[in-house]
Amino acid sequence: MRIQVLTIFPGLFGPFLETTLLGRAIERGLLDVEVRDLREFATDRHRSVDDEPFGGGGGMVMTAPPWLRAVRQLSLGTTPWRVMLSPQGRRLDEPKVRELAGRGDLLLLCGRYEGIDERVRQTVVDEEISVGDFVVSGGELPAMLLIEAVSRQVPGVVQRTDSVERDSFRAGLLDFPHYTRPAEVEGLAVPEVLLSGDHAAIERWRELEALRRTLEKRPDLLATAPLSPAQARELARLRAVTPPAGLP
Repeated sequence: MRIQVLTIFPGLFGPFLETTLLGRAIERGLLDVEVRDLREFATDRHRSVDDEPFGGGGGMVMTAPPWLRAVRQLSLGTTPWRVMLSPQGRRLDEPKVRELAGRGDLLLLCGRYEGIDERVRQTVVDEEISVGDFVVSGGELPAMLLIEAVSRQVPGVVQRTDSVERDSFRAGLLDFPHYTRPAEVEGLAVPEVLLSGDHAAIERWRELEALRRTLEKRPDLLATAPLSPAQARELARLRAVTPPAGLP
């Protein structure tokens, strides 16, 4: 999996890419992540990448020429899927993460200030991606979220494949609760079924708890979750005894 990042703050990515799963995956050659400074592609002596907006208004706008030069140069000899991180983009979710991972080659554009000149989006961007309906100061943190999520889909990055397969949203549902030692914490005990050694019963409990959690916390997901007939029956039973989300 190859990921290139364009930003005016490349130093933000160093600690992120050197730690835990990502760092090991890069060392093992499973991920190839290159972070480039947009200012490398500016041509004036000040390496300027922003200017005042036409029409007036507050803030500065990132100019198109450095972006166009950078994207075209980084696309030579390859065809990366070019993603602009933007609050106006399509919401990042698990299906979109899997789709992006399947592309194998991404180029992420991290804007700053009031945004990027619209002509960049019109000419060299394949897709805009948002990580939520809120605004942050730049695209770097959203890009890190995207890299973290996409990298988990790359075979070998997460060494235990069952960890990925059981992630929240993987099957359209939230994850089930997790417990570890000690067996009791401040009077709260681990569910007995998890100590039983009965793997079939444990699997049934986990499936039920995933349904219960989704119904309680994110009932909107159930409209599109690919439920089995048994899960659909269990969900109907849970709905009969579970208050709607947001109610006491």
